[in-house]
Amino acid sequence: MTVAFNHTIVYVRDKHRSAEFLARIFGLPQPTPMWSFLTVSLDNGVTLDFMNSDKVVAPQHYAFLVGEETFDGVLSRIEAAEIPYWADPAMSIPQKINHHDGGRGVYFHDPDGHFLEAITRPYGSG
Repeated sequence: MTVAFNHTIVYVRDKHRSAEFLARIFGLPQPTPMWSFLTVSLDNGVTLDFMNSDKVVAPQHYAFLVGEETFDGVLSRIEAAEIPYWADPAMSIPQKINHHDGGRGVYFHDPDGHFLEAITRPYGSG
């Protein structure tokens, strides 16, 4: 049997706000309810299942491999919403993107502090 990643639960303070943010920034379909989750589906069949938590949410890192046109849209929506972004995970290069492995990449936070990343080439592929 092969092993493939299927879904993860993303704990947040407000699942509607966070799931809709992710869908809007990445140009994905609107989140759909499933049991107590609000689910965002990615193009490869993986889902991010957003769930409310009344506890302190520990920020996580989620990286998304996107096409060039999708990256343009992501960056344009980040800039239009005046969301701070960085070229690096240390957040030392603000309002810039990186060009690792011949692609482009950007880091930014979602409403709950999760550190999101959009890249056009997998790291190590250059």
